[in-house]
Amino acid sequence: MELLKIIFLTVLMFFVIVTVHEWGHYFFAKRAGILVREFAIGFGPKLLSFKRDETQFTLRLLPFGGYARMAGEDPELIQISDGQTIALRLENDQVRKIYLDRLDSRKNVIRGEVQHIDLEDDLAVRLDVDGETLTYEVHPQAMMVTKGKETQIAPRDRQYGSKTVGQRALSIFAGPLMNFILAFVLFALHIQMAGIPLDQPSHLQIGEVMKGMPAEEVGLQTGDIVETINGTPVGTDANKMIEMIQASKNKPMTWAIKRGEETLNLTITPKGAENEDGKIGSTIVTVFPTRSASIGETFQVAGEDMVNTTKAIFLGFQQLINRFNMDDLGGPVRTFEVTGQIAKQGIVQLTYWAAILSLYLGIFNLLPIPALDGSRLIFLGVEALRGKPIDPNREGMVHFIGFAMLFLLMIAVTYNDILRLIHG
Repeated sequence: MELLKIIFLTVLMFFVIVTVHEWGHYFFAKRAGILVREFAIGFGPKLLSFKRDETQFTLRLLPFGGYARMAGEDPELIQISDGQTIALRLENDQVRKIYLDRLDSRKNVIRGEVQHIDLEDDLAVRLDVDGETLTYEVHPQAMMVTKGKETQIAPRDRQYGSKTVGQRALSIFAGPLMNFILAFVLFALHIQMAGIPLDQPSHLQIGEVMKGMPAEEVGLQTGDIVETINGTPVGTDANKMIEMIQASKNKPMTWAIKRGEETLNLTITPKGAENEDGKIGSTIVTVFPTRSASIGETFQVAGEDMVNTTKAIFLGFQQLINRFNMDDLGGPVRTFEVTGQIAKQGIVQLTYWAAILSLYLGIFNLLPIPALDGSRLIFLGVEALRGKPIDPNREGMVHFIGFAMLFLLMIAVTYNDILRLIHG
């Protein structure tokens, strides 16, 4: 049950972070009047799908992000050419459905050969029906039907490219913006749950316990409070405790720990290679007592957490550029692994970690890397300066190459993560 709980919390955290990001794109695109064809969480085959208003909401197999697919961002997949035979279904003298296949089996339709069709500006279709030329008005929400699939038409004023630079920029920037807002809310929630640390520490406790090491062998657990070692009170001096461990290689040590309301006595023997100090295989955490935070303090500290974490993220980018190493990169596998470890520590720690990941996702998406939101905003900025858009085919090629490179990098990093897990 504990494992299922950790898996559930991990999946839920990623679901919330990605959904909030894509909802930002979706909401502001809808406000601008753009037709959002699909709101997807994940990539690959569909697991769950339903339609609401004009948008198909889907949950997909691979939990590596998501997207809000707007009409006009990519070329429309369904094209109708002059001379093609189609069938129309009318409602209130307007075309509501355009059938492209199985024409002979369609009931209550008008079949004819296309002489002219415009589904973006004029919203009209002219057919040759048994030698007679007939013109019909097309409803702006008409559906094209082929191979059992319905696709809503996108008049030009419902397409992404028809909107102002400001409207398009807002619909793009809104994704990272929602991640920033979510990060601030989660930092604030963490402060309300954890409180504000006081200046003086209260005790030392066990942090992460490593597999196959003495700490695990004797049953030490994360959160155990260390009271005495060999009868000597530990207090709050972590350095002294580490020195005692290092000096006791291959020598049994008697520890008194407090676990909840229970006091336990454990015998642990630090291990180490020939030229190494003793190690028990756990981190030592200095715990500071906390007090409740007021609303004002919560907002202030949450803001400080946002600033400090942002600085740390950019410092990490800088170090990665200066000293690139594949092992320093973490893909989805490593991220899920670390998140699972943090989930074991409880909802308070997981909330703080979720805030960091949400902030990281927002910042990463604003980097000027092709296929990311930052690159798209740069193209919009160039358009604003030039007074006309860059050739959509060229921009699309840049984003396609960028997406392909990111995808290949993700595969390489994931492969590296799997090898690391296999070989320990």
